[in-house]
Amino acid sequence: MALRAIKWSDGKLEILDQLLLPKETVFIEIKSVKDGWNAINKMQVRGAPAIAVAGCLSLAVDIIRHHYNNTKVLLQDIKDKLDYLITARPTAVNIKLAADEIIQFATKLSKEDIYPDDMKDRVITEIISMLEKDIEDNISIGIHGSTEILQRTVDEKVISVITHCNTGSLATVGYGTALGVIRALHKTKKIEQIYCTETRPYNQGARLTTYELVHDKIPCTLICDSMVASLMKSKNIAAVIVGADRVAANGDTANKIGTYQIAVLARYHEIPFYVAAPLTTIDFSIPNGDSIKIEERPHDELTCINGVRIAAEGINVWNPAFDITPAKIITGVITNKGVYRPHDLVKLKQVKD
Repeated sequence: MALRAIKWSDGKLEILDQLLLPKETVFIEIKSVKDGWNAINKMQVRGAPAIAVAGCLSLAVDIIRHHYNNTKVLLQDIKDKLDYLITARPTAVNIKLAADEIIQFATKLSKEDIYPDDMKDRVITEIISMLEKDIEDNISIGIHGSTEILQRTVDEKVISVITHCNTGSLATVGYGTALGVIRALHKTKKIEQIYCTETRPYNQGARLTTYELVHDKIPCTLICDSMVASLMKSKNIAAVIVGADRVAANGDTANKIGTYQIAVLARYHEIPFYVAAPLTTIDFSIPNGDSIKIEERPHDELTCINGVRIAAEGINVWNPAFDITPAKIITGVITNKGVYRPHDLVKLKQVKD
């Protein structure tokens, strides 16, 4: 059974505190939108799909605890709280799109002859439906991605794949995007080895991806970020599969810092490079990656490890959380609707609309 990072039951929201992994497996309760914002900002919950669901569920928890005299006040509270949640991690698009959908849904309800409590219940039901939808989408991504890669490697008995950061059950509601593809490949018994990067400076690969792969008994090997080129030269790598925090209309992709250099190396070594992401991660409102806002993280993520300083006092730090991989070096974008070449993503716009 795959790990679950988000638990919801009878109005109670708990998230797996990923800052404590892999040493401790601790779920913390989210009792308000402020709690949700803090958990997202501190990266206790992370991954674009998980951020969206956890953020919206924190709204559900919050409005459950309040009484509203009329639908106008409820609608305004929903808008204000979602606008606030979006600021927790600005690069990931999923929470913005989810917020827009909830606001649109709530606005429509507010125009009906409906009691505030009934409107609140329907908004919460709409939010809860995101849990099941996320898992369904990830399973579809896994099927489409594994089919694509197996068709490319039909003559190979077993294959090895590289992945970066964490894109599994801990970054989504369940199953995962890039790790969803890897899980689907594992079911075919064709996986020889999954190589995962440590993903400095926050070590999501070392702390989280290894945790998931070991849990699922998928053969895996951890490497330093700086070992990718050497690995590609010395091992037979079938593909690189990564996730995404935002994909522009032209296919340029924002993902965890270090993704861009892996894509460049994959192009040099003629290894297919795939981005795995649900349709909700594609932002057709921005033409290319230049329009994606890149979040910068605190300096101590680089200068310290587990609270112990490893860099000289007074050193300058540049710590962007993400980089942009140009569409022209991406082989394909694996979505829940199929695998698309970056220039063909425009075909999905009508589906999304």
